Amino acid sequence: MTDESGFDIVPPEAIREGRATDAYFDRTVETLEHADRNPRVVAEVTADQFPTGGWELLAGVKDAAQLFEGRDVDVDAIREGRLFDGGPVMRIEGPYLEFCRLETALLGFLSHATGVATAALEARRAAPDSTVLSFGSRHVHPSIGAMVERSALLGGLDGFSNVAAGEVIGREAGGTMPHALLICFGRGEQEAAWRAFDEAVGPDVPRVALVDTYSDEVDEAVRAAEAVDALDSVRLDTTSSRRGDFEHIVREVRWTLDAEGFEDVGIFVSGGLGPRQLRELREHVAGFGVGSHVSNADPTDFALDIVEVDGELAAKRGKLTGTKEVYRTDDGGHHVQLADADAPADGEALLEPLVRGGEVVREFDLDAAAERAVADADAVGFDAPDGE
Repeated sequence: MTDESGFDIVPPEAIREGRATDAYFDRTVETLEHADRNPRVVAEVTADQFPTGGWELLAGVKDAAQLFEGRDVDVDAIREGRLFDGGPVMRIEGPYLEFCRLETALLGFLSHATGVATAALEARRAAPDSTVLSFGSRHVHPSIGAMVERSALLGGLDGFSNVAAGEVIGREAGGTMPHALLICFGRGEQEAAWRAFDEAVGPDVPRVALVDTYSDEVDEAVRAAEAVDALDSVRLDTTSSRRGDFEHIVREVRWTLDAEGFEDVGIFVSGGLGPRQLRELREHVAGFGVGSHVSNADPTDFALDIVEVDGELAAKRGKLTGTKEVYRTDDGGHHVQLADADAPADGEALLEPLVRGGEVVREFDLDAAAERAVADADAVGFDAPDGE
């Protein structure tokens, strides 16, 4: 199979048809069909068997649901925007050959998006009252840009920069100017660049001037505020090798803008920022652009395991056998137990119908999922790990 586009991209139809699979699943199908065996199984997707105290934000469920459309299976899953800590996030029941080849893509959909969404939520929690935008799609393969930006929004970020991703997820990308624009005007011509930008772009585009291209950040910030009458903010994207004490630089910019009468001009910062830097700077700035911390997040290490075969307990060594349920209790606890055991008195079952007989039975509202993420983070006390 060669992609006619010329790019090294697995096409969507290959994913839907189960060809985006590990080769040993092809061998498995061949063997089971040869043996005329197709048991009805219960399979579960888990990261950790038991709660560990390491909360993660589930994402990727919308894409995962599309895999099962038209297939003779029932699927239950935790809703996007809920946090989990051990136990299954998804349960699949049906003839094994209906979904055998889908495992690779299924785990990829859930693992990558969950890692990105969890990192976005860490950034959101680090600066809860600031504008936080996703700037990281340049760090990943362009074919997954929409996944990155959707997961960033699900984790609570306020916007993103990837134009094509916005077209896919039905949201408008945002952004102002790169250093390249200033450089095209030349050293010493920053005012010309800032004014040209102000004159060229539409009224809905925020007037945010990049102020660390050639000169000191304080100098360029004041010059930009003097050059553009309706300047909203200045942006500092200073490379780490030139930053020194970045918090001190930001505070100096704020002090000088105020002293020069530009109290209404905000400060926006970007460039290699994670939760630790957001916590340090949030008192002094209006907003952040977060890149690699979100886009380059490690995928969650999900696995899919069969736990019942034709109604009989079945699991490999090291995995918990039997169909399970997971619950959230009023104190924010996450509880994993066998499905036929009594639920906790105040337990809310987290696994809900996703697919029934090959029909997707859930709607996906990104705004509602993002609101759930914030509320669930409050309920369980989620925060970025110390040092990040």
